[in-house]
Amino acid sequence: MRPVEFIADNEVQLLYCGTDYFPALMEAIEAAQYDVYFETYIFADDDTGQAVQAALMRAAKRGVTVRMITDWFGTGAGRARRLHAQVLEAGVEHRIFNPWFKRGVTRTHRKICVVDRCVAFVGGININDDMFCDYDHNVGLAAPRWDFAVAVKGPLVASIHREAEAQWRRLGRMPLTQRYNLYQETRRANKAAAEASTVQAGFVVRDNLRNRQTIQKAYLQALGHARKSVLLANPYFAPGRKFRRALSQTAQRGVEVVLLIGVGEHWLQDAVAHSFYPKLLASGVRLVEYHKTQLHAKVAVIDDEWATVGSSNVDGLSLFLNQEANVVIKDAAFAKSLRRHIEEAVAEGVEIHPHEYEHVGRFRRIGYEIAYVVYRTVMRIIAVGKYA
Repeated sequence: MRPVEFIADNEVQLLYCGTDYFPALMEAIEAAQYDVYFETYIFADDDTGQAVQAALMRAAKRGVTVRMITDWFGTGAGRARRLHAQVLEAGVEHRIFNPWFKRGVTRTHRKICVVDRCVAFVGGININDDMFCDYDHNVGLAAPRWDFAVAVKGPLVASIHREAEAQWRRLGRMPLTQRYNLYQETRRANKAAAEASTVQAGFVVRDNLRNRQTIQKAYLQALGHARKSVLLANPYFAPGRKFRRALSQTAQRGVEVVLLIGVGEHWLQDAVAHSFYPKLLASGVRLVEYHKTQLHAKVAVIDDEWATVGSSNVDGLSLFLNQEANVVIKDAAFAKSLRRHIEEAVAEGVEIHPHEYEHVGRFRRIGYEIAYVVYRTVMRIIAVGKYA
C-alpha cells in the first residue's frame, strides 16, 4: 500500500505561527453549528489557551457537540485535571490521553481540529502563547515560535474527521470486538476515499496499530523521488539509520538537501543531532542551525511539488512511538509558499560547514557519540526495538 493516499479538489491554506493559526481556529469554532473534534498535546493555561478554551465552551453552551482530547503529559497532570472540570461544566466532552502512563509511554502528539466536517486544522502548533517556550511557559522567547499548521477544506476533511472520531471512540470504554470492528471500518473508509479521486492532498497518521511507520514511509518515498531539492525543517532531529541514509543518498545523487534544525532546547537532543553531522556533511547535506527563537515546525518541501506540515518530528519518539498526524500536499503554489518561509529561516540560521566541524575537539565528539548511544538504547527499549 502507498504510504499516502491522495485525494483531489481540496483547498489547503498555510498558517504561519499562532498569528495566523489561532484567529482562524477560533473563527471556525465560533461559527460551528454541529460538532467540533479537538485534539492537542499541550493546552497551556495562558491567554491563548484561555481564549481557545472559552471558544470551545461557548460552542458547547449553544448546543454544539464538542469533543476534546488533551495529552496528560504534554498538558500537565494538574492543568489537565483543572481543564477537565472547567470544560465539563460548560458541556464539553473531554478525555485525557493516557493519564499516569496507564497505556504505556505512548503520547498523543497530534494537533487536530475538525469543525462541522467542513474545515480541519492539522499541524505542529500547540495551544500556547507564541512568545513563551512550550516546555517552560515561564521562559520568554526573543521572537515568536517558528511553527506551521494548515486549514483544509474539501474531500480530505472527511478522512481527518473519521480519524478524529475514531480516536475519541478508542479512548472510551470499548470491548475488544468493537475495537477490531472500528479498525476494519477505518481501513475500508480510507481505502474508499482514496479510490474516489486522485492526487492533491493526503492525511497520514502514525500509531502503534494500523500505521506504525506510515509517516516515515511517506518521507522516504518522497526522498527517493526527489530530483532537484529537499528542504526539511525540524526541531528534534534524531531519525533512525534508514532515514539518515536516505538523506545522504539523496544528496549524493546531486539533489540539494538542506536540513534546518532547531537547537538550544535540550542538550542531549542537540548532542544526538551533532553525532550525525560528520556523515551528513560528508555526503553533501547542508546543515543549518536555527537560533533566533524556538523552532517547533515539522515541515518539508521537495521539488516544489511535494510538501508536508504536521506534528511529527524526525526523531525516535515521533517516528516509532507517539501518535502523530501530518498533511501531505501535492501543489506547486502551496509548496513554493512554504519554501519561501523555510528559505527565510535558513538565511537567518547558522550554517555548519565541514571544515568548521573538523575543529570540534575529540572529547566533545566522544560526548556526542555517547549521547547517541544512550538515546538509541532508550529508544530501542521504549519503542520495542523499532528504532535503529
